[in-house]
Amino acid sequence: MFATNYYTLVAGFREYALDADRKGFDVAAIRAEVLEVLSAGDARQVELLYAYYDCENLCARRAGRTAHNPLGNLTFEEVGEELLRPSRLHAKLALVVRAYNDPEGEEAEQVDTTQPFEKALMGAYYALCEHASSRFLRAWSTFDRNLRNVTAAVTARTLGRAVEEVTVGGGEIVEQLQRSSASDFGLRGELTYLDQLLAAVGDEQNLVEKEHKIDLIRWNEASELSSFDYFDINAVVAYLVKVNLVARWSMLDPQRGHELFEQLIAELDGKELINKQ
Repeated sequence: MFATNYYTLVAGFREYALDADRKGFDVAAIRAEVLEVLSAGDARQVELLYAYYDCENLCARRAGRTAHNPLGNLTFEEVGEELLRPSRLHAKLALVVRAYNDPEGEEAEQVDTTQPFEKALMGAYYALCEHASSRFLRAWSTFDRNLRNVTAAVTARTLGRAVEEVTVGGGEIVEQLQRSSASDFGLRGELTYLDQLLAAVGDEQNLVEKEHKIDLIRWNEASELSSFDYFDINAVVAYLVKVNLVARWSMLDPQRGHELFEQLIAELDGKELINKQ
């Protein structure tokens, strides 16, 4: 199967970003324009990327919090509806919701409802991403899960909590986090960004600064994972990952959001020069 190339769409990324900068960085508008162009299969990859935020919102609402991340596919009202009777969620995610709604039902036999709802739902999300057709999304979700698990493990260790309570999913990295007593969990040779992450999580007392350092790791990883992608769905998803980071920091810290935006524009210009060579 040949990948679809989106030459015009990718060439227009810089215009989308500049337009967003003038009017306020509107992720929803950028995403909508992107989805209009993509094939049905590739559009599902973008929706899967943003389903992470749906999972976040579902977990928050089930825990009684009203916080809502607008980056999700679901509106505030739809999140409440999906928690009661899931119909829009991917089948694997809907299964988790229904299992926790009825722990004695048949569907609960397919889900380990003894673990917290958040662990089960996020575990199901990352498992979905492992089978994504987008190579970038598969690699990105593995990276993101590892990064979040290491961050959670360091925090748990500091608070005297069991690491297994906070890690999501399984595999060698998770097993190492749960069994190692080393300061680096014995993962220095496995995760290239580990030293940066441990420094940010363990040493940084300013929470905003810590989040900024962690998001820079994300940004660099997105660049690395898409180094040789220019016009296909991998390039599109990588671009949206960075757009999401710009949007986040535009709200948290406008100056840093502007800096990330300028970096995004510079990288787009750089790719254009490479493609012309």
